[in-house]
Amino acid sequence: MPIEDIKKTIAESRGTLRELRFGASGAKSNNVKHARTLRREIARMMTELRARTQK
Repeated sequence: MPIEDIKKTIAESRGTLRELRFGASGAKSNNVKHARTLRREIARMMTELRARTQK
């Protein structure tokens, strides 16, 4: 996966996480595990991005 695609995926995942977080602020969230999974996926992508840019 090219670096540009990783950056795009990170941005989309952050947007999804933001919507999930603020949408659930007034009500109980049905899927709390989804937010945790998204955060972990973002961290994995950022780690891979950093590893590729340091080479």
